[in-house]
Amino acid sequence: MKSLFSRFKKGLRKTTTSVTRGISGVFADNNRWTDEQFDNLENLLISSDFGVAASLRIVADIRDRYEQGSIATSEDIDKVSAEDVCKILSRNQREINYAPKGQPTVILFVGVNGSGKTTSIGKLASLWQKEGKKVMLAACDTFRAAAVEQLKLWGDRTGTHVVSAIHGADPSSVAFDAVKSAQARNADILLIDTAGRQHTSKGLMAELSKIHRTINKIYPEAPHEVWLTIDSSQGSNAINQAREFSKVANVSGLVLTKLDGTGKGGMAVALQQEFGFPVIFVGMGESPEDMQEFNPKFYADALFNVETE
Repeated sequence: MKSLFSRFKKGLRKTTTSVTRGISGVFADNNRWTDEQFDNLENLLISSDFGVAASLRIVADIRDRYEQGSIATSEDIDKVSAEDVCKILSRNQREINYAPKGQPTVILFVGVNGSGKTTSIGKLASLWQKEGKKVMLAACDTFRAAAVEQLKLWGDRTGTHVVSAIHGADPSSVAFDAVKSAQARNADILLIDTAGRQHTSKGLMAELSKIHRTINKIYPEAPHEVWLTIDSSQGSNAINQAREFSKVANVSGLVLTKLDGTGKGGMAVALQQEFGFPVIFVGMGESPEDMQEFNPKFYADALFNVETE
């Protein structure tokens, strides 16, 4: 468990440094904490992408505890913040919805170009293959040859079969073939990559709906999961993406990517507070091992540099 926690600490180092230094700076060398300091703490959390609602909630709790005399140092603020963030992130946390044994679990990935969607699929394929699961991939981003080739490279690296089609083919037909193939090959998991043009594109959203309906017709229980990949450094744009994709794609969970490259790792908190989507996986580095199943306590404790129990 300690080694897993260390991955979270490493992946969130930039955010942790920014937040904890900010907190100690705001509350340094004061006998009495002031309204201005609490306002500065709110601004610090908001600027680290915790979102307005969560930031106000955390600071209100800290203020209450301070006025009750139960906290007195910046280290106390770190601990209270970690506790509150863990509560927020644990609210809708759940296990992955796997299919019954003998049937393929179908996971549909959605998200804008550049969010790390295809790379996340490849890393998860690697992790599940190492666990002894038979994984298949489907390249339904048929409009970008580079996306198909990237997925095939991951297929080669991980020894997973990739279902693809010619450039410009109907993405729903690829999804159809992939599901049929996964059933015939007795695959454990099928990971489906989709196009990632901007979320404002009505054509893209209609396409995602069609893929979902096509899968559901031939395999009524599927897709078992629809995961939205979010680049954690995107700020308010990530909130807009989540809002638009949730309207058409039946999003069931989030995969947060590029956490190691941003000092604003509070996005998980903002998304949970706004939409209630559970975070399923977090990407905190380049290697497949840096893609980790989400742990709210490890995440919260790492964010505020609190040693987990």
